[in-house]
Amino acid sequence: MNATKKIAIDTGLKNNLAVSFLSLFTSGSTLICCALPALLVSIGAGAAMAGLVGAFPQIVWISEHKTPLFFFAALMLVCAGAMQWRARNAPCPADPALAMACTRARKISFYIYAFSVAIFLTGFFFAFIAPILFS
Repeated sequence: MNATKKIAIDTGLKNNLAVSFLSLFTSGSTLICCALPALLVSIGAGAAMAGLVGAFPQIVWISEHKTPLFFFAALMLVCAGAMQWRARNAPCPADPALAMACTRARKISFYIYAFSVAIFLTGFFFAFIAPILFS
């Protein structure tokens, strides 16, 4: 395998992993805006929530702008999912050590993506569905 093709494969895997981490970051912010406050209030820890808002007032701003936040997180998840789908059959290097690293990077990227989707769905439930169900 020539060096150019190896570099292209490594770059593709790194981009895929980077987008997966970005989707994890944006999905995590949906938990901070919606699921964490709902959890704290539902278990009777309103004082802890007030203390958290006092320490991190940005939580209020994030909660006020939850629709664009969820839209951006969904966009990142769609991009990460598309990259996962495109990379599913991409060739790995013939060298056994590099092939193992390639396979491992794909698995890690998929697990990060799946975890990001789970986080997003949890935040979406607490932001948009739970208020309807429990009001």
